[in-house]
Amino acid sequence: MTKRSRLILWVEEYLFYPSSFFQKFLSYLLLPFSVIYCGIVLWKRYQGEKHQRSFNIPIISIGNLTVGGNGKTPFCIALAHEYENVGIILRGYGRKSKGLILVSDRGQVLCDTMASGDEAMLYAKSLPKATVIVSEDRIEAIRFAKKRGVKLIFLDDGFSKSTIAKIDILMRPYPEPTNTFCLPSGPYREPRFLYERADLIISEENDFTRHVTILNPTSRMLLVTAISKPSRLDAYLPENVIGKIAFEDHYMYTEKELLSLLETHQASSILTTQKDAVKMTTFDIPLSILKLDIEISEQTKGNINTLLAHLS
Repeated sequence: MTKRSRLILWVEEYLFYPSSFFQKFLSYLLLPFSVIYCGIVLWKRYQGEKHQRSFNIPIISIGNLTVGGNGKTPFCIALAHEYENVGIILRGYGRKSKGLILVSDRGQVLCDTMASGDEAMLYAKSLPKATVIVSEDRIEAIRFAKKRGVKLIFLDDGFSKSTIAKIDILMRPYPEPTNTFCLPSGPYREPRFLYERADLIISEENDFTRHVTILNPTSRMLLVTAISKPSRLDAYLPENVIGKIAFEDHYMYTEKELLSLLETHQASSILTTQKDAVKMTTFDIPLSILKLDIEISEQTKGNINTLLAHLS
């Protein structure tokens, strides 16, 4: 494991599950900054709710209170498959573009991953009937989606956008962090008591289950990933994974560095996630892919449809 990978895993452990004395000491040392941070976050939420506006279109936000991923993207993909004329709106972290970009128009992909970001391209590839838009300004994106005939909008990671009237679904991390502080002392972007503001709280095992399969498995696979909390993949790795390389979330790979990793580790293929794979499609390298499918419980689907019915 590289120094870079060890640092990423150390930060993950520090934020979510601090175990060493130094990690716990650092967490408490930074608490004054967490208090200031929480004050700013709560003030912004208060101001947003005070000036909240409706857009006369149903909007569902899939979010979480902690940093990093809890399965928002695959859950949103699975849920979006249940509806017609869907629009997906997200910021587009890691992209090299700025402003509003129409990534796909009902299945027609209109840009590359550098312009869209990895998550937006995964949506575009996974939802061939959806419209996918990236924009720093979610309100501008909502208006744009309406003009294109979208009838239902999903906001990826939209809980903090309190100016927007929407159905808020929050995903609890699984397992729950042992550290309950806000940034920079812990993993929470907003205080935990804001779970009370959600219209629906969902969690793995209770509301959905994951099914992971490996596409194109080979004899000596090297795991390479640039997702938040890469250790969550450990439960799905076979014994013939010969090493693990973690990059920072949304990192844009080059073909040269991946070929170098294959040679250094004498691996027969790169094992990676679907989110990572959209950044490697033009590379001439052997790929094995961890394919993740989410199965949403019928009760949870019913709860979401009930919330949508109340908007009518």
